[in-house]
Amino acid sequence: MGFSCGLVGLPNAGKSTLFNALSNAGARVESYPFCTIGANIGTVAVPDLRLDRLATVFPDKRKVPTHLEFVDIAGLVEHAANGEGMGNQFLSEIRTVDAILHVVRCFEDANVAHVTGSIDAARDIGIVETELLLKDLETLSRVAKRLRQETKGKDRTAGARLAAWEALLEQVSAGIPIRTRPVNHVIDALVAETSPLTAKPMLFVANVGDEGDCEHLSAIERIANDQGSRVVAIRGRLEAEVGEIATSPEERVSYLGQYGMTETGLDLLVRAGYDLLHLITFYTFEGPEVRAWTVPTGTVAPAAGGKIHSDFADRFVLAEVMALDELVDAGSEKPLRDAGHIRRAGRDYVVADGDVIHFVCS
Repeated sequence: MGFSCGLVGLPNAGKSTLFNALSNAGARVESYPFCTIGANIGTVAVPDLRLDRLATVFPDKRKVPTHLEFVDIAGLVEHAANGEGMGNQFLSEIRTVDAILHVVRCFEDANVAHVTGSIDAARDIGIVETELLLKDLETLSRVAKRLRQETKGKDRTAGARLAAWEALLEQVSAGIPIRTRPVNHVIDALVAETSPLTAKPMLFVANVGDEGDCEHLSAIERIANDQGSRVVAIRGRLEAEVGEIATSPEERVSYLGQYGMTETGLDLLVRAGYDLLHLITFYTFEGPEVRAWTVPTGTVAPAAGGKIHSDFADRFVLAEVMALDELVDAGSEKPLRDAGHIRRAGRDYVVADGDVIHFVCS
């Protein structure tokens, strides 16, 4: 799995259209609020030109890309945290995702009503962000109650945890997303366990019109910059329509090229998402597969091997590391081995993006 992301936004922001454009899942799309009444889940292969090149070296092996998972929930409206609309009841569906994709409507369409009557990117973002904060406030308050009980016991660290947690609670009460401030190390594990929504990295997706113009993009970029986030502009409706008629990724790119587009929305999201989450990709050609794997930046070789099988971590001896370009140019592993161009790396080796690795275990 590359990473998972939950789609949030106002009703009629185009979340389900975007979901279909990214995953070709055929989720229901209507021009009225709350057409999504349950969570839609789609999985899509990550486009990877490096994997495509590596697969040419091993034509008899099955090519296995890494995948992204998208979770689309009902649109959030003002006061959703108090039960208004339908989005609040599905927020738990995205509590386990790695990142949140905040879809912001930037397209004009008289046939698709805007829930507040007009497009205002900053206001619309504020409505959704407030509902996420209120949901976190509810979650954090529940944990604070438990921590107060723990201070009455014999655990001497309970007081420090409670103080740090109440500071976090105060931050959320003030309308400040958790991800914008460093979390106290005293409660790192508790935050990870609780998984607050505003602690998750957020990627803003500007859902623009078919022509790609968006006068609201600068407002979204200012908010994203303030939060240390990213913005990707995607022509959701156009890409969804092209996805319905294109029979291959190549045909899809060809169709989009007629509109001056050189990349799909999925390509843009993958690059922005990997950057936001500090992820890299390494490759293996073990057994019958040539395969891509996703790990966080800074992952050492045994931990990377553990993504494949726990034995690769527990019984790690060394990692034989090859440069992908060299391997592709050589046409096989043997010329690199004969030339001494395969690095034998130990337990402390930090995996680099694009490494091709053969793990040696005891």
